Amino acid sequence: MSTRHPLHLNRRQIIRGILATTAFGVSSRLWTGCTPNTPPSATTPATPTNSASTGAVKPITMGFIYVGPKDDYGYNQAHALGKEGVSKLPWVKTVEQANVPETTEVQEAMRNMIEQDGATVLFPTSFGYFDPHILKLAQEYPEVQFFHCGGLYVDGKHPKNVGSYYGYIDEAQYIAGIVAAHTTKTGKLGFVAAKPIPQLIRNINSFTLGARSVNPKITTQVIFTGDWSLPVKEAEAANSMIDQGVDVLTCHVDSPKVVMETAEKRGVFCSGYHANQAILAPKGYITGAEWDWTNVYSRYAEMIRDGKTLMNGGISHLVRGGLKDGFCKLSNYGSVVGEAAKKDADAAKAKFIDGSMVIYKGELKDNTGKTVVASAKEYKQEDPELEKMNWLVEGVLGSATS
Repeated sequence: MSTRHPLHLNRRQIIRGILATTAFGVSSRLWTGCTPNTPPSATTPATPTNSASTGAVKPITMGFIYVGPKDDYGYNQAHALGKEGVSKLPWVKTVEQANVPETTEVQEAMRNMIEQDGATVLFPTSFGYFDPHILKLAQEYPEVQFFHCGGLYVDGKHPKNVGSYYGYIDEAQYIAGIVAAHTTKTGKLGFVAAKPIPQLIRNINSFTLGARSVNPKITTQVIFTGDWSLPVKEAEAANSMIDQGVDVLTCHVDSPKVVMETAEKRGVFCSGYHANQAILAPKGYITGAEWDWTNVYSRYAEMIRDGKTLMNGGISHLVRGGLKDGFCKLSNYGSVVGEAAKKDADAAKAKFIDGSMVIYKGELKDNTGKTVVASAKEYKQEDPELEKMNWLVEGVLGSATS
């Protein structure tokens, strides 16, 4: 998601509806896909099939592209772990490239994976890869399937070989907010954020609503750094908030490493994101919102193995899922987390699992006093309106246009 990392040249570069159901795993029907009434088109890539003579499965080559390093303790590491998980499937071959900026360089990386490595399925994972880069390459290679993390696919506007997947990780953030509310002594939480895109704003809001479900007077101060990986600005933001009395920090940046280490060094608590950062803050880590991309990528591989594609309607173009679908999970509670916090957090998690929890229900106001969710109105997790979120909920100190 950041453009700060230099490109490391490698062999490839040198050579040259919304959902029909609700979410990716909310309904098992989505995982089995739709049985097309017509055969796949001539442009559909060859999908793995069982050989009548050998019983062998033809391999699928899946390419993964990351904007940062694979060991960043964050966004890129979470996807790289997912790639490692899916590569264990015997019919899957994987290729990957890290430190690819959100520029035309990602187009070159995708072309090389397709032309040199034979990839027919690509997962360019960073938010800024979608438009125009994935959309351009999808038109050039109509037989290749492009799955983007977080982009909002629009039927009739975007190529049929483009799909979008993302998880309701704000569910885990809501629970983390509950734990933070029980842990804070000052009632001041802090959130170091990259860019004010809807997915990030939703995490800020859900974290705050979780905290305020415990104590309505709690505030969350937000500082936007302006990009996905700016360690110096992230440290400055963390220190600034701690100086103002914030005693629980969380974040949505590519690598939470700096924020977690700063919190630990300053003697305040922290809640992780993307992956588990407990090792970075053994004293102050309370919990965290983590991805489980192995589960997601493996399900995609299984559908493609069975002949389902974006183009023939077997795979939904817009895929989402939450805690109950295995898209995300909660880090283990830290040693400083009390029994009351665990009880409330576990109760909220159970409601997410059984589908009874609704985060965004009225009346709900933003931090300017404007009603954003009317009384008697509610938005379920899969509601597309939530993917357009551009406001910060009451209790958040900051601006969504920062």
